[in-house]
Amino acid sequence: MRTGIVMTARPGVEDLAVRAEELGFSSFWVYDTPMVNGDPFVSLALCAKATSRIKLGIGVTSPALRSTPAAAAAVSSLNAIAPGRVICGVGTGNTARRTLGMLPTRMAELESFTAALQDLTAGRETGYREGDRERTIRFLHVGPSVNTADPVEFVVAAFGLKAAAIAGRLGAGVISFGLLAPEAWTAFDAARREAARGAGRPEEADSYVMTSLHVLAHGEDRHGDLARDSMGHVAMALLTFAADNPGFAETLEPDEADAVRRLLERRGTTATDPNRHATLYRNYLGRIEPEDRDLVVPSLVDKLGLVGTRAELLDRIAAMEKAGITEIVIQPVVDPESEMTELAALMS
Repeated sequence: MRTGIVMTARPGVEDLAVRAEELGFSSFWVYDTPMVNGDPFVSLALCAKATSRIKLGIGVTSPALRSTPAAAAAVSSLNAIAPGRVICGVGTGNTARRTLGMLPTRMAELESFTAALQDLTAGRETGYREGDRERTIRFLHVGPSVNTADPVEFVVAAFGLKAAAIAGRLGAGVISFGLLAPEAWTAFDAARREAARGAGRPEEADSYVMTSLHVLAHGEDRHGDLARDSMGHVAMALLTFAADNPGFAETLEPDEADAVRRLLERRGTTATDPNRHATLYRNYLGRIEPEDRDLVVPSLVDKLGLVGTRAELLDRIAAMEKAGITEIVIQPVVDPESEMTELAALMS
């Protein structure tokens, strides 16, 4: 099982990319959520200049964030700095759109956008439409402004089988956030492979899951403050999504649904307030505040984070690998360098 690191976009993140490369991690990712983090391409360009081996991932961009030409130029410009080291994750903008109070884009748009990016970043032509006008576009750059010679790896953000099938049809991999259940990944892998066969694409592709990790010390409470601080950002992401989506909230366990209710009260908003995004997504994917620890209920710790003894974690990771996951990508938030070192030691 390969391992990687994901961080929020900010100045200085390149120092962590250097350390991740020194520790032997395979990839270093930066989130693409403009209203809560910095620009991922700026951060990854700094990482590209500071490193030489580690792959650099955008996790994830979307047709809801950038036009096809702008996204392709950003990806291929990064590929010019770090040739062959770029991974481009693409999704519907499930978080990035919701921080604006908007809905994600449709699956069909995700598929056409990703296909167009694949064409442009490989130096091919693609169709481009604005309203009723459609044209064929390609890079017109002369010189080394962009790199279309070295391949870019594409992965599709998936929380269901439809997105996994899109990945298969495009010959892309899959990436997901906080989804650790092996049975879900077995289904993703099967759906992706079946779609790849139907489209005449290679069946083999990498699968990534973003989560958090905490190795328990002897006698440490698996639901204690340190465990909650280490994975609370993942739990809060799910609670925030549920607070923004009452239908999803209805599928939660009673203690999780109660945590959603308390989150809404604490943020001073409701699930129907049109301006709820302005408070719900504050500090999104950042280290949780101590006063919010009680929202990270035990079931969320168990389901969404890799928390356990060394032996428990190794068993759990082996089951995830058997289900089709190629790489675990950890977001360290308490003490990033120490947490990165801990993961490297666990997997050595």
